[in-house]
Amino acid sequence: MKLRIKKNDTVKVITGNDKGKIGRVLEVDSEKMRILVEQVNVRAKHEKPSQKNQKGGIVHKEMPIHYSNVLLIDSDKQATRIGIKAKDGGEKVRIAKTNNKEI
Repeated sequence: MKLRIKKNDTVKVITGNDKGKIGRVLEVDSEKMRILVEQVNVRAKHEKPSQKNQKGGIVHKEMPIHYSNVLLIDSDKQATRIGIKAKDGGEKVRIAKTNNKEI
Protein backbone atom coordinates (compact mmCIF):
# COMPACT_ATOMS: atom_id res chain seq x y z
CA MET A 1 0.00 0.00 0.00
CA LYS A 2 1.33 3.42 -0.92
CA LEU A 3 1.37 5.79 2.04
CA ARG A 4 0.41 9.43 1.74
CA ILE A 5 3.05 10.52 4.23
CA LYS A 6 6.49 11.01 2.73
CA LYS A 7 10.04 11.51 4.00
CA ASN A 8 10.78 15.04 5.35
CA ASP A 9 7.08 15.81 5.97
CA THR A 10 6.24 17.44 9.30
CA VAL A 11 3.75 15.39 11.30
CA LYS A 12 1.94 15.54 14.64
CA VAL A 13 1.47 12.44 16.80
CA ILE A 14 -2.22 12.02 17.69
CA THR A 15 -2.10 8.97 19.96
CA GLY A 16 0.26 7.07 22.25
CA ASN A 17 2.86 8.13 24.81
CA ASP A 18 4.15 10.96 22.61
CA LYS A 19 0.73 12.42 21.82
CA GLY A 20 0.97 16.07 20.73
CA LYS A 21 4.63 15.99 19.69
CA ILE A 22 5.59 17.39 16.30
CA GLY A 23 8.51 16.04 14.30
CA ARG A 24 10.00 15.46 10.85
CA VAL A 25 9.62 12.08 9.14
CA LEU A 26 13.05 10.44 8.80
CA GLU A 27 12.08 7.17 7.16
CA VAL A 28 8.98 5.47 5.70
CA ASP A 29 8.47 1.69 5.57
CA SER A 30 5.44 1.13 3.31
CA GLU A 31 5.50 -2.67 3.68
CA LYS A 32 5.10 -2.57 7.47
CA MET A 33 3.11 0.73 7.33
CA ARG A 34 5.43 2.35 9.85
CA ILE A 35 7.27 5.66 9.93
CA LEU A 36 10.26 6.94 11.88
CA VAL A 37 9.70 10.42 13.33
CA GLU A 38 12.46 12.62 14.74
CA GLN A 39 12.48 12.75 18.59
CA VAL A 40 9.32 10.59 18.86
CA ASN A 41 9.06 7.13 20.47
CA VAL A 42 12.62 7.29 21.82
CA ARG A 43 13.70 4.08 23.56
CA ALA A 44 16.84 3.02 25.42
CA LYS A 45 18.60 0.11 23.71
CA HIS A 46 21.53 -1.86 25.13
CA GLU A 47 24.25 -2.31 22.52
CA LYS A 48 27.37 -4.43 22.50
CA PRO A 49 30.66 -2.79 21.57
CA SER A 50 31.15 -2.79 17.79
CA GLN A 51 33.03 -0.98 15.01
CA LYS A 52 30.49 1.89 15.01
CA ASN A 53 30.01 2.07 18.78
CA GLN A 54 33.38 1.35 20.41
CA LYS A 55 32.13 1.60 23.99
CA GLY A 56 28.71 -0.01 23.68
CA GLY A 57 26.28 0.62 26.55
CA ILE A 58 22.86 2.26 26.57
CA VAL A 59 21.91 4.13 23.38
CA HIS A 60 18.72 6.18 22.93
CA LYS A 61 17.11 5.56 19.52
CA GLU A 62 13.88 6.56 17.79
CA MET A 63 11.65 3.59 17.07
CA PRO A 64 9.06 3.42 14.25
CA ILE A 65 5.37 4.08 14.88
CA HIS A 66 2.34 3.16 12.80
CA TYR A 67 1.49 5.78 10.19
CA SER A 68 -2.17 5.94 11.34
CA ASN A 69 -0.99 7.48 14.62
CA VAL A 70 0.14 10.73 12.95
CA LEU A 71 -1.41 13.59 10.99
CA LEU A 72 0.38 15.81 8.52
CA ILE A 73 0.99 19.47 9.41
CA ASP A 74 -0.13 21.73 6.55
CA SER A 75 1.06 25.21 5.56
CA ASP A 76 -1.27 26.82 8.14
CA LYS A 77 0.44 24.83 10.96
CA GLN A 78 -2.71 22.70 11.42
CA ALA A 79 -2.91 18.91 11.67
CA THR A 80 -4.85 17.60 8.68
CA ARG A 81 -5.80 14.46 6.84
CA ILE A 82 -4.47 14.02 3.32
CA GLY A 83 -6.38 13.61 0.07
CA ILE A 84 -5.33 13.01 -3.53
CA LYS A 85 -6.52 15.21 -6.40
CA ALA A 86 -5.76 14.97 -10.11
CA LYS A 87 -4.55 18.13 -11.85
CA ASP A 88 -5.46 19.09 -15.42
CA GLY A 89 -2.44 17.28 -16.91
CA GLY A 90 -3.35 14.04 -15.14
CA GLU A 91 -0.72 14.59 -12.45
CA LYS A 92 -1.82 13.56 -8.93
CA VAL A 93 -1.09 15.89 -6.01
CA ARG A 94 -1.65 15.67 -2.27
CA ILE A 95 -4.12 18.14 -0.74
CA ALA A 96 -4.91 19.07 2.84
CA LYS A 97 -8.48 18.15 3.80
CA THR A 98 -8.79 21.17 6.13
CA ASN A 99 -8.30 23.88 3.49
CA ASN A 100 -8.04 22.02 0.12
CA LYS A 101 -4.57 23.49 -0.55
CA GLU A 102 -1.77 21.54 -2.23
CA ILE A 103 0.92 20.12 0.00
